[in-house]
Amino acid sequence: MANYEAIGLIETFGLVFVLEAADAMVKAADVELIGYENVASGYISVLVRGDVGACKTAVAAGVKAVEEMEGGNLYSHVVIARPHQDLEKIISRYSLDKLLP
Repeated sequence: MANYEAIGLIETFGLVFVLEAADAMVKAADVELIGYENVASGYISVLVRGDVGACKTAVAAGVKAVEEMEGGNLYSHVVIARPHQDLEKIISRYSLDKLLP
């Protein structure tokens, strides 16, 4: 994570909500969409990375987008500034690059 200062995550219940969150996040700030993970029983997390301010802006936009949806079901959200380099071992598991040919 040498090139990135922060990661931002949003967890929702349902694919539609996480897609809305991800769309709002990448439109609101200069962040890179890392990927997503279907955590369990319908809970889905989406991850972005970028500088701290961009991640905070992106997460706030994603949270707002989900909350504005009818029945919006936001479970949790967080921005981690300066994540430890060992978190890359976990983050790489969620990478969209693994899904693309």
